[in-house]
Amino acid sequence: MSKDLTNSAIDRQNILNNPYALAEIEKAAGIRGIPFESKTVVLKEQVAAFFEVTTRTVDNYLEKFSDELRQNGYELLKGKRLQDCKLAIQTAFGHEASFVTKTTVLGVFDFRAFLNLAMLMKESERAGLLRKAILDIVIDTINRRTGGGTKYINQRDEDFIQSAFIEENYRKQFTDALKDCVDMGNFKYALYTDKIYVSIFREKAHVYRRVLRLDKRASVRDTFYSEVLDLIASYEAGFADVLFREFKSKGRKLTSWDVDALFAAFEKQAHWKPLVEKARNKMASRDLAFRDALHLQLQEYVTPLQRDEFERFLGEKSKELADRLEEAKDVMKRLKERQ
Repeated sequence: MSKDLTNSAIDRQNILNNPYALAEIEKAAGIRGIPFESKTVVLKEQVAAFFEVTTRTVDNYLEKFSDELRQNGYELLKGKRLQDCKLAIQTAFGHEASFVTKTTVLGVFDFRAFLNLAMLMKESERAGLLRKAILDIVIDTINRRTGGGTKYINQRDEDFIQSAFIEENYRKQFTDALKDCVDMGNFKYALYTDKIYVSIFREKAHVYRRVLRLDKRASVRDTFYSEVLDLIASYEAGFADVLFREFKSKGRKLTSWDVDALFAAFEKQAHWKPLVEKARNKMASRDLAFRDALHLQLQEYVTPLQRDEFERFLGEKSKELADRLEEAKDVMKRLKERQ
């Protein structure tokens, strides 16, 4: 998917919240700044010179995107912090810059704020080149940390194994209920699985497969995040119980009209709403950030990922599935014993 960082606040924030990509971008950018308070900052005049624009152009962006730039590290220094910064400037350049000698308020950009401005600025050719480099570095960083692909990045989450194992057990309850209680052919399994998918994330399996560019051999469930698997398991367990109860009440197998009516009532239960909202947000936001996949039916649920999400799936605590399986042997054994 082609990204235009100048038009997408979510894409910008996903990059700025990714500490692994930021570290690589900072290395590649090679910006010479001023060491200040355990980080590197640059002044408005330095920013203007780098992007080959006027300071007035920088001021225009500071005014138009004030909240976003402040959120990402731009700040105004006063008092003692300003004096400390002036000393840092003198140390860095051997003299105090003339334009800050008498100033009582000084705006500084840390690297995140500098990068944020580069993603916004349309007038600068240098900013455009930097945006292209940023996108390449983000993709390379994610691929490198996930071993070359993001199709199964969900499996790097430490919660995935247990969620997948539990969902598999509830899946069996669901398919058994369909087999024993519903008077329909074998297509009923795919039909009512799709009803669950549509209820939770508004897509049938074949649509989800197309969005993630999965081939026919890939299992869609192997790509679900743990929160989505947990909710699917809850749907399967709950609806299986509904089917068994109705089957016993009627004393006969249920028709498709019976099952459709039961499911319509089941999915409208109020307790599902916060869980569904959370699952939609997680799926839509993570897939856009990690897999460059946009679920059109869930666009309104997309929000930027926070730093802890990148650490969860790309950081040191995230692992390949094979490593997780080895560590999970005892857990899986205990779960099996409880069945």
